[in-house]
Amino acid sequence: MITRRRAAGLVAASVLLAGCGGPGPRSEAAETALADQTVAERIAGVTAALVALGPGVDRAEAARAAGIAVRQPLAWAQEWQVVDPPLRHNFKVIHGMRDKGVCRDWTNALHAALRQAGLRTLKLHVGVANARNVALEHVSVIVSARGAPMQSGVVLDPWRIGQGRLWYGKVSEDPRYRWETLEAVRAWQAEMKARIPR
Repeated sequence: MITRRRAAGLVAASVLLAGCGGPGPRSEAAETALADQTVAERIAGVTAALVALGPGVDRAEAARAAGIAVRQPLAWAQEWQVVDPPLRHNFKVIHGMRDKGVCRDWTNALHAALRQAGLRTLKLHVGVANARNVALEHVSVIVSARGAPMQSGVVLDPWRIGQGRLWYGKVSEDPRYRWETLEAVRAWQAEMKARIPR
């Protein structure tokens, strides 16, 4: 028989292993407002956010990227049977009840779809949050103007609100995560690994 304490520990361990989460102030009102947007409103909002990245960003390309970022995750949510809030769905993935739907799945799929769009004026990044502490690691696609650093970009996160509904916002104004580049995290991990005696 599993005690409540042990069950709670197993759930916590499962969530930690899944990644996709993190501490920090939750902007519930902002997330609810984004969740309540129609697909057309969300595409318009993402398009505007991408165009605002700089004068060199092509509006048609921004609109194309926005359409992919908003519509594709909704299709993946159906394909992956994502019907629960994010952490509950993570639990299902960890325990084999669903095949996909943790933040890395969304990031990999969205990055691939946007890469296939042949973007010329926008640059794709994979951002990582919470990799350097014990909080839950999170990954997401970040888009900047071509030639601009990731930190000036816009986070495109289909995991955060749930069910493939895209959360988007400036990296510098993200209320839940402190983002760094995948390359910076890999360099830090290699440095830490080198320090461990063998």
